[in-house]
Amino acid sequence: MYRMETTESERRTGWGSLRRLPSPVWAGLLAVLVIVLAVATIAERNGRLIAMAAVCVALLALVARMFAADAARQRRLREAAELQAAEFEKLIAVRTRELSELSTHLQEFAEKEKSELAKRLHDELGGLLTAAKMDLSWLQSRVNTSPYGERLAQLGAVLDEAMNLKRRVVEELRPSLLDHFGLPTALRAHVESVCSKASLDCDVMMSDEAETLPKECAIALFRVIQEGLTNVVRHARAKQVKLALTADSERYLLLLTDDGTGMEMNDSRFRWSHGLAGMRHRVEALGGKFTIESSPAEGTTLRVEVPRKAAAQ
Repeated sequence: MYRMETTESERRTGWGSLRRLPSPVWAGLLAVLVIVLAVATIAERNGRLIAMAAVCVALLALVARMFAADAARQRRLREAAELQAAEFEKLIAVRTRELSELSTHLQEFAEKEKSELAKRLHDELGGLLTAAKMDLSWLQSRVNTSPYGERLAQLGAVLDEAMNLKRRVVEELRPSLLDHFGLPTALRAHVESVCSKASLDCDVMMSDEAETLPKECAIALFRVIQEGLTNVVRHARAKQVKLALTADSERYLLLLTDDGTGMEMNDSRFRWSHGLAGMRHRVEALGGKFTIESSPAEGTTLRVEVPRKAAAQ
């Protein structure tokens, strides 16, 4: 398409294209023209010199026209390149928006699947384990002779472990505290539990205003902190973790800080981390801003800002 437009434009190139010549070219052409005219004036009685001057003027005009045609062709090539670059930018923007929408849909679908699976595990598997525990208690009250009593006690311990495992899996899939008591309570319980298991000191400060966050926004922020705290436990070698959730009239602000080894933000391993990309996308899907402040040996601060208007939508 661009080749055909360029060819047609080249056929339309005329003397008007001379005005697009660069200033140095104009200066050189004018200097040559002045010299030719001066020679022609001095030798006006010599027909041969006059003919040579006329030929020089014609050649000069031809060269000027060639320069003008080349300048016009370069200008058209630049315009075509700029048009193609603009189309590429528009296409990239469209594809980026589609990928962002797809990622948001997949995250929402995954959360829905987790919620349904957690409900089924709690209701169905929990019911089966509870029934098995009740039957075992009935047997234990009637059979206490060795070795049956000991084996029944072992079976009871296995059932207790299975029930605890079911409870942990359900909580990981969909925190029950989040649905029943809101984001501040769920975050506090999660951070304190993780830090206790990892032998980390924790300092948690929660604002009661965040209890009114919609469930979709609350679960997204919970997952961000969950992923960030997992990274702290796995990689930071920290001794203390601080979590603060505050709110004002315009925004919600989450800060997760550790005193660990930190990281070099220019390192491509962190810039292309899927975990960080997932956290950033969750926050940006809420209309918020996700930033990380870190440097080697100085710890890391994860900062999440979500506007109140965007969170309420």
